[in-house]
Amino acid sequence: MLALIVFLPLIAFIAILLGAPARKTAIYSAGANLVLGIYAAVMRDCSCLDFSVQVLSKPEINLAFSTDGMSMVLVLLSVIVTLAAVLSGKAPAGRETLYYGSSLLISAGALGAFATTDLFFFYAFHELALIPTFLMIGILGRGERKAIAWKITIYLGLGSIILLVGLVWLANLAGTMHIPSMVENLSGENALDSGTQKSIAALLIVGFGTLVSLFPFHSWAAPAYASAPAPVAMLHAGVLKKFGLYGLLRIAVPMVPEGMQVWLTPVLVLLLANILWVGYVTVSQRRLDLLGNSSVMHMGYIFLAIAALVAFPENTLAKPAAILLMFAHGISIALLFGLADSIERKTGTLDLEELGGLAKAAPKLAFLFGIAGMASIGLPGLANFAGEVLVFLSAFQGYDPTQGLGSVQIACIISIWGVVISAVYMLRAYRNIFQGPAIPRTESAEDLTFMDRIPAVLLTVVLFAVGLYPNLLLNLLR
Repeated sequence: MLALIVFLPLIAFIAILLGAPARKTAIYSAGANLVLGIYAAVMRDCSCLDFSVQVLSKPEINLAFSTDGMSMVLVLLSVIVTLAAVLSGKAPAGRETLYYGSSLLISAGALGAFATTDLFFFYAFHELALIPTFLMIGILGRGERKAIAWKITIYLGLGSIILLVGLVWLANLAGTMHIPSMVENLSGENALDSGTQKSIAALLIVGFGTLVSLFPFHSWAAPAYASAPAPVAMLHAGVLKKFGLYGLLRIAVPMVPEGMQVWLTPVLVLLLANILWVGYVTVSQRRLDLLGNSSVMHMGYIFLAIAALVAFPENTLAKPAAILLMFAHGISIALLFGLADSIERKTGTLDLEELGGLAKAAPKLAFLFGIAGMASIGLPGLANFAGEVLVFLSAFQGYDPTQGLGSVQIACIISIWGVVISAVYMLRAYRNIFQGPAIPRTESAEDLTFMDRIPAVLLTVVLFAVGLYPNLLLNLLR
């Protein structure tokens, strides 16, 4: 079953190359994958989901898929956002094959990375997803798309190389590439010495951190999302960027826990820079491209949950908090990028100073963007609120008042100011775009069509469902 979920987008991509209708094929395959993903989540304990084929005997490499609660949540995120992405946006004339085929390849890469249990394919699937990302930005992007494509290629390429060094080092020490066996072989009496753990942890933090846009390795993200076509921005920011966070939880924390603790204070400083520094940069922006920096900012909260887990390994809230917020952020940022693309297509600009009064001509667009914006700033009842509250609570689990505030608790208290920063830039953007008197650019703008509303409503329903009943996902993690 999991193999089918991973390879269905690849099969659809091949069908498109062979002449199948690009849009219909992408939509049908993404819809089928959503159904399969939900079925897999319901049947998550069934061995029928697992798949394994030996690809190489020495070293032993297996194309193997299996999930636990953490990876299942991210598989669900991937199939939901994929369907919304292929339904959103509009392919340039004559570019349908590239547009929809690339979206499917990004989806397949993310699904494979989250579902595999083999370290080789964990890395390889992620790299597969980066290739169409570069191509889509360089060929179909806006603005200085070629320069931006080269920038993210260099940034993410260097991050991937550093990560590869750390992963190969770990695999050699563990004697296997089977990730669960690696965790077992590098724990207890077989744990690595502190010096080795420190070195490997540094490589993993820099490698995964670059892919996640951890400060100061973040400057590729905002211009990339501003230039990217809607499906790429939705899939990369909403899904693929979670690969680095997933990797830290899956590999770094269980395999080099002492090394992660050594670097805890620097990571806390960097995540606060994500929240505060990048947050203030976002406030200063005058285009809706600020969504890219908003995404970078919110990565800081997920890093805070990971830091809480590193500081207190018995923490029972930190991992669920990180996974829940990863899912919530993925859905909300995908919704925001999809609606931002609609705004640009209907008004011809994303400049906040050139917009205003759009709610009068496009009330449905205004309503859905308002929900997405409220989710982003953590309004109760929406998924992001549940994730952020759980992150803040996890930072204080294991806290001993008699010992005073620890570094994680201090970072948590400071990071709460980010909620205010988020409210400032998101509410100001909403006011500039939708409120006030209409101007010629917006008074004749068309509202969302029925087809435009389908992906937006899908993502909105998910935000409310998880926000009102977080156990929909948290039960998968138990």
